Amino acid sequence: MSTFAYETVDVFTRKRFGGNPLAVILDARGLSDAHMQQIAAEFGYSETTFVFPPPDEQFTAEVRIFTPTTEVPFAGHPNVGTAFVLARLGSVFGRPVGATMRFAERAGTVDVRILRTGETVTGATITAPRPLSIGADMRVKLVADCISLAPDAIVTTSHQPCTASVGLPFVVAELVSRDALTQAKPDLAHITRADAEFPLSDGRFSLFLYVPDPDLADTFHARLFAPLDNVFEDPATGSAAAALVALRAHLLPAPDADLALTIRQGEDMGRPSQIDLFVRKVAGVVRQVEVSGACVSVMRGTLER
Repeated sequence: MSTFAYETVDVFTRKRFGGNPLAVILDARGLSDAHMQQIAAEFGYSETTFVFPPPDEQFTAEVRIFTPTTEVPFAGHPNVGTAFVLARLGSVFGRPVGATMRFAERAGTVDVRILRTGETVTGATITAPRPLSIGADMRVKLVADCISLAPDAIVTTSHQPCTASVGLPFVVAELVSRDALTQAKPDLAHITRADAEFPLSDGRFSLFLYVPDPDLADTFHARLFAPLDNVFEDPATGSAAAALVALRAHLLPAPDADLALTIRQGEDMGRPSQIDLFVRKVAGVVRQVEVSGACVSVMRGTLER
């Protein structure tokens, strides 16, 4: 019988049982794709990560990410949480961990900076692995039906609902108010039809909804629905947050901009999260998107196979 050590952490929070839970399999050698998918489904978190030795010396590790139903090429909170766990271990596959890491993933290279308070590891900052890509606009009525709201609840002043990605695509839509965000509810029948009509390049149809905070500048409230991945609602979605802020920076008329933004998510499901983001736009092109957050360790144990 083989055993595999794991740790679970809450990501994008400083309080246990807030943020987004993540399971990290610390050394996944010997696990097949089918085994990893079964383990991710067993944990039931929005994502589970599996750590493998690096493909070459420039990387710290290879990291694979599974939702309860499929493998995805990139995600925000799994990278932040995995970096937190590995940094606390002090070494990865016999190599000491310093101030930075580099993960090899399906989406490309993910660079990581470790956050510390004194000698204590508190979280991580990651850089999105791909440039911003924006898909075609989507019909307002279709998106409204997917979230059980009237079409006038969707704001189109800045942009139409569309797909956006810096490593993993999401349908992004701005809502008219915080109340509308609270009232949004995924409609599985409409989402299933939208998935067939507008298939995403990776993963299933998912919706990232947001509204600017009326009192706090550079702050947004957001919710993420991905029921086709068995994630009714996600409490913190770093990859979607990164895609959103990259889109917002792209839409600015200024050709050059540095933006520091905050996204608050999970409040409507009792798991408040804070995602801090930095975006750099140069000569009209979004060239850098960073996702940052704190983490809290929750459980350690072993899996048997």
